[in-house]
Amino acid sequence: MKTSGRNFSRFTVSAARVASVLLAGGLLAACQQTSSVNKASRSIPSDTLALMERKGTTKSSPIVIRAYKKEAELEVWKMKGDGEYVHIKTFPMCRWSGQLGPKRREGDRQVPEGFYAITPGQMNPNSQYHLSFNVGYPNALDRVQGFTGGAIMVHGACSSAGCFSMTDQQIEEIYAIAREAFAGGQRQIQMQSYPFRMTPENLAKHRLDPNMAFWRTLKEGSDRFEVTKREPQVAYCGRRYVFDATSATGESLSPGAVCPPLRQDPQIAELVAEKARADDAKVAELVSRGVQPVKMVYHDGGQHPSMAHVMEVSRPEALVEAPRLIPLDPQGRPLPAAVQVAAARQADVPAPVTTAPARDVVAPAPAAPAVPVAQAGGEASMVSRLFSFTPSIPSLFGSSEAAKATQAAAPVPLPPPRPRALLDAKPQASLITEPPVRMVAPVPARRVAGAAPILGNGLSQN
Repeated sequence: MKTSGRNFSRFTVSAARVASVLLAGGLLAACQQTSSVNKASRSIPSDTLALMERKGTTKSSPIVIRAYKKEAELEVWKMKGDGEYVHIKTFPMCRWSGQLGPKRREGDRQVPEGFYAITPGQMNPNSQYHLSFNVGYPNALDRVQGFTGGAIMVHGACSSAGCFSMTDQQIEEIYAIAREAFAGGQRQIQMQSYPFRMTPENLAKHRLDPNMAFWRTLKEGSDRFEVTKREPQVAYCGRRYVFDATSATGESLSPGAVCPPLRQDPQIAELVAEKARADDAKVAELVSRGVQPVKMVYHDGGQHPSMAHVMEVSRPEALVEAPRLIPLDPQGRPLPAAVQVAAARQADVPAPVTTAPARDVVAPAPAAPAVPVAQAGGEASMVSRLFSFTPSIPSLFGSSEAAKATQAAAPVPLPPPRPRALLDAKPQASLITEPPVRMVAPVPARRVAGAAPILGNGLSQN
């Protein structure tokens, strides 16, 4: 009987221990689940709500998201009561990958460019990158052009293999703003993704980029939004985007089909055309003043300079060096290193002092004054500007004793002293400088970059 009591006592203690372990495990699992739920249901910060109120909008009103790769910024716009959108916040990107230009294939690490739609089903509260939502790449135009890939996200963790990567705190706020817009009745959120802000300065610098024709169509959509402050209605035909347009003949618009005659609001169309003419005139002025065409080459994307303190990023070694600006000739080819060095030497000669009023000059080329486009019949050759002299035959070989005497008597000016920095410069140094993106010391990434498989519920682990 005593043995039976002892055994019962041991059983009771063991059962209590097992129960305590199970209870602790259950509480831990519940805590983890609660944490996962909380991060996806956290409220919009009070200061952001106050900002919305000051700008005449609410947390439940529709939103538009605009992203710029070169500037590494993501904007959130909110609809007001009159249907127009107002800018609410600009979030600096923690990381983006690839180069300027559209995404074309799976695994190219490119952040896509274009117009995309985000639906409630694309929100992922269980992302391995804290929180995320799918931007909707590829869209119908991407697919008809044969572009591949998918699972392109806006997410946290500062890790990108073709995604728009934010900090965890940022994605919580962006996620909350999108969640409340869906709760207010918005069916899909338009995301506009650009290579850079569509300013005349950027267009002048990148005017010879092979993507410029595509970027021009993106600019039309951007101009419509900026002129009207309303979300442009996006359609496709002729393998390009068309905005706020319907077929004048009643045909349906198809991405791969030739565009039929289109019908648009004539007043809005004229406002957009007026903005385009003003921007094009500014681009022509910048070109005539010597703004150098360049190609911008990243090691692998970049991040906003304000994110320099964030050390846990994907591929930190790719951020050590700022992107390279490669000067181009009028045909869009990289200039030879010798021409770059010659231009750099000319740039070291002090410019004459002038009392003319200052103008807003954007990165003028260091070469001699450029020949206007109209005069040159196109973009002036940099080589001809740098080496614009035609020596006579007598001066080269000497046709008479008088000529030799004249040459001997003529004073020979000494070249200006070259600065030490030029003597130490390498021949391939770029002519154009911009503020560096930022530099970080290489550290191991905290998370594995790249898109994860699609889960059974239709959501990506991204």
